[in-house]
Amino acid sequence: MIDFTKLTYLKVRNERQTRAYEVLTKYRIFQVLESYSPILAGTIPLEIDIDGSDLDIICELDFTFEEDFLDDISFSKMIPSNADVKVEYPIINGEKSITINFMLEEFSIEIFAQNKPTIQQNAYLHMIAEYKILKEKGEDFKQKIIELKKKGIKTEPAFGILLNLENPYEDLLKF
Repeated sequence: MIDFTKLTYLKVRNERQTRAYEVLTKYRIFQVLESYSPILAGTIPLEIDIDGSDLDIICELDFTFEEDFLDDISFSKMIPSNADVKVEYPIINGEKSITINFMLEEFSIEIFAQNKPTIQQNAYLHMIAEYKILKEKGEDFKQKIIELKKKGIKTEPAFGILLNLENPYEDLLKF
């Protein structure tokens, strides 16, 4: 299985993954976020991304150090000075979270943090379950997921449709 906790797997994959690796490395994003255990989650690591898919970076954050986290990002110069940065504080499954969205070259970036180890966050757990399902079901299944995504269906619901899952966000966690 791919070790998704390290970015190096992206270097030898498809063109879009290689490009994501180049951009993340050029702007030192994972070095800046290193103390927050960053992991690239979502569709690009799974090769089920479509045009407009973003780079989802999940982090672990003790919110008593929220200002340090925001300062690390702000002062790192990883975000261009002319970037439109959007910061939100959603409550997800009853847990305080923070999302930071901005553009970096051709990629939309979303940094998401919760006070939970990244390998225990739903984004990571969903990705691992989806990876295993994609390996088991093969290329035809993967292409069906991509086609559903092109029709505007989000990733977990697309898996839910093809696997007849009642609540894909919860049911994928059981894989």
